[in-house]
Amino acid sequence: MTMRRMLRDNALGLFFLLLFLLALGGQAVAGYFRQVEEMTEHGRMPADFFGFVLSPDFVVDVAENWQSEFLQFFLFIGATIWLVQRGSPESKNPGDEGPESDEDQLVGRYAPDGAPRWARASGWRRVVYGNSLLIVMGTVFALSWLAQSLGGTIVAGEEAAMHGVPAPTWAEYVVSADFWDRTLQNWQSEFLAVGTMVAFSIYLRQRGSAESKPVGTPHAVSAVESE
Repeated sequence: MTMRRMLRDNALGLFFLLLFLLALGGQAVAGYFRQVEEMTEHGRMPADFFGFVLSPDFVVDVAENWQSEFLQFFLFIGATIWLVQRGSPESKNPGDEGPESDEDQLVGRYAPDGAPRWARASGWRRVVYGNSLLIVMGTVFALSWLAQSLGGTIVAGEEAAMHGVPAPTWAEYVVSADFWDRTLQNWQSEFLAVGTMVAFSIYLRQRGSAESKPVGTPHAVSAVESE
C-alpha cells in the first residue's frame, strides 16, 4: 500500500487525531501561561512546563473532558440497541430494536469470508467481541472518571492547605459539590449535543456526509430505509 493510498483510506481518523493533538498541545500551553500569571500575582514560583503538564490541575482538566466524551458514546451506543428515533440516520428503524439475530449480525455460521476470527467463534469470545465497543468505551470512561476524581482530590487538598483546613479524602471529594459541579457541566453539554444531532438529522441534510440522509429522503424515512 502506497503512502498516498494509506493517507486517503485513513484520512478521517488522521484528521481528528491531528486536531486532538493540536488542541491538547494548545490547552497545555494556554494552561501553563495561565498558571504562570496566577503564580506571579501571588508572588509564588511557577512550575516548569513539563511540571505543569504532569500536575493534578492539568490532569483534572483533561480527564473531566475525556470521561464526559466517552460516557456520551457509551450511552449512545448502548441506547441505540433498544431505542429508536424514526427518520434519524443515527437510529435503527422502528421494529428493529434489540441485539438482532446471528444472521443479521453476520456471526457464527453466517460470518462471511474475511470476518474477524472472534465473529466466527462461539461462546464467551463471540459475546466479548460482540460487545467490545461498549466494553472499551465504558472502560475508558471509568478510568478517566477515576483519574479526574484522584487528581481533583489532590487539587482540593492543596486548596484546603492554603486555607488552613483539613484536606478531603477521596471518598469525601467524590460526593462534594465541587466534583459534581465540574462533572455535570460536562455531561449536560454532551447529552444536549447527541440529542440535537439525532433530532436535527431527521429534518436537516448535509450533502455527501455519512452522518446525513440523502438530501431528497423524506423526513420520516431513515438512511437505511432509503437504500
